[in-house]
Amino acid sequence: MDAKICVDASFALKLVLPEADSDLAQSEWRNWLHSGVEIAAPDLFIYETTSVLRNRVFRKEIIQSEADEALEILGGLEITYHNPDAIRHLAWDLARGTNRPTAYDAFYLGLAQQESCPFWTGDRRLYNAVKNRLKWVHVLGP
Repeated sequence: MDAKICVDASFALKLVLPEADSDLAQSEWRNWLHSGVEIAAPDLFIYETTSVLRNRVFRKEIIQSEADEALEILGGLEITYHNPDAIRHLAWDLARGTNRPTAYDAFYLGLAQQESCPFWTGDRRLYNAVKNRLKWVHVLGP
């Protein structure tokens, strides 16, 4: 088992909201914690997960109390946060090199590359866009 794994917001939201592959995310998370794996994310993770929860309440996909509970759970997850400034140029190069329209996802990719660890996402579009170039990127589900 790897000593460190990087996860993105799409993966973590599956831990706290009922979504496709939530059961797989929860199983992976439990296995990592049981094995003593360090879970890492850029600070951006906090902003993204909070923003998604707020947006889902606004669109009436979940109720406020569900978002409040999810936010509390996310805040209690054992995640080591990293300053995105340290990987800004790496993220920029990865976004450019993988032809991504935005750089948000590239910060996660950059952190995983910097830390030489696997990256896990719940975002199949991201995975499909980079899987041939970045073999250490994994997605939940088939």
